[in-house]
Amino acid sequence: MQQREEKQLEASVESLVTRVAHLKGSLQSFIYKLENEYERLTWPSVLDNFALLSGQLNTINKLLRNEKTPSYRSQVIIPLLLSPDRDEELAKLTEQRVPVFSHEIVPDHLRTKPDPEVEEQEKHLSAEAARIGPEVAQKQIQTLNKLCSNLLEKLNNPRDDRDSETSALRQNKPSFNPADTNALVAAVGFGKGLSKCRPPGPVAPGHPGQPMMSAGPTLHQVTVAGASGHQTGMGGQVTQQQPGQPGKMPSNIKTNIKSASASMHPYNR
Repeated sequence: MQQREEKQLEASVESLVTRVAHLKGSLQSFIYKLENEYERLTWPSVLDNFALLSGQLNTINKLLRNEKTPSYRSQVIIPLLLSPDRDEELAKLTEQRVPVFSHEIVPDHLRTKPDPEVEEQEKHLSAEAARIGPEVAQKQIQTLNKLCSNLLEKLNNPRDDRDSETSALRQNKPSFNPADTNALVAAVGFGKGLSKCRPPGPVAPGHPGQPMMSAGPTLHQVTVAGASGHQTGMGGQVTQQQPGQPGKMPSNIKTNIKSASASMHPYNR
């Protein structure tokens, strides 16, 4: 009877090790694809890998729940030999993860309970949960369920609906001020609201606001003519341009420029 149970235990362990090895190979292959073939990896391929891993995990769970599988909880593992030296066979079996089976490693690898710190935190959380009354706990559950429902509703909301809401908000909210637009058009088209101050620069005497840019060359000619006329007894007159000639200037502007140039002459100061 004991030999039969031992053989059954060995067979179940070998089957479990084989299943775990297959799961491990699938995980390694999937991780390699994620790290090295992510550019060519498609979402259907990722879903296929997840489905394969899920199927292998379900197979292991079915194997553990099988009636023919002995209960591993009742089995006890006892370390027969502890050594601080490196064990090559152990390193090979564990893929270099456990090269030494010493007193420091055994408590971690053969532990059947959580770490003392984790166990203490678990007790603290259990004590806090026990202090909460049923009504308070029910309210917290309802609040959490409401938050989860709202989040799921937002996530499941189609993208088209969100885009339509965004476009509707943009259409309803004006992006400009009509008053400012009208004021800008009036200022550019009709000069409404612009400042009436004169631009910087010399201005011809007798004509406030008239810049000297348009009368620069003519003023130079009139000044020269006035100077020569003064040298001949101040009797010379400026030669008037004939009508139809290019660059003709109105007579009143010529007269004003002539008087200005005469008043600016050194002998007339």
